[in-house]
Amino acid sequence: MARAPPEALAVGVGAVPEESALLVRCPAAEPAVGEWRARLDLAAGVGVPAHVTVIYPFRPVERLSDADHDRLGRLFRDLTAFTLVGERTAWFGDDVVYVELTGGGQVSALIAAVAREYPEHPPYGGTIAEVIPHVTVGHGCDLATLREAAAAVDARLPFRQPVTAAELWAGPPPATGQGRWRRVRAYPLGIARAR
Repeated sequence: MARAPPEALAVGVGAVPEESALLVRCPAAEPAVGEWRARLDLAAGVGVPAHVTVIYPFRPVERLSDADHDRLGRLFRDLTAFTLVGERTAWFGDDVVYVELTGGGQVSALIAAVAREYPEHPPYGGTIAEVIPHVTVGHGCDLATLREAAAAVDARLPFRQPVTAAELWAGPPPATGQGRWRRVRAYPLGIARAR
């Protein structure tokens, strides 16, 4: 009997290998962006909630050890909880509409901390020179639809989102449309101390 190649055994024959991401979930954004994300964002289609990306792609979950989880836990505990405010939509070219964030500098601090700790996993695989923290509304469709989405989302903003944790999510690549993403673990942020 022929043996399956090792990579097939690792994920199951015919299975799609999983990806993972560290993100900040934004449930407060869902009333404004949820309907449009469901139509215009592949990640929403596989169960990824409204969020701000910290690091994607990250190390596959099956390759994260207990020591990695402890390391991430310490890293995020050393950073202080904060609040994000989404007040208006903005654009990356004519291709992506997103919610612009006040407080994005604190997300940038999370991104920088993880990138220093895991330099082999730069944000967006190192393909984007300047990472702007944001909540994606939609991408990859005609400009008229994206403009309609932007107007509808702007009418439902602002939102305020307390950020008390970063989360590890995992699932199949969104473009495959196979399977669902799931929350694997949360890493609480530190609490601001009065001076």
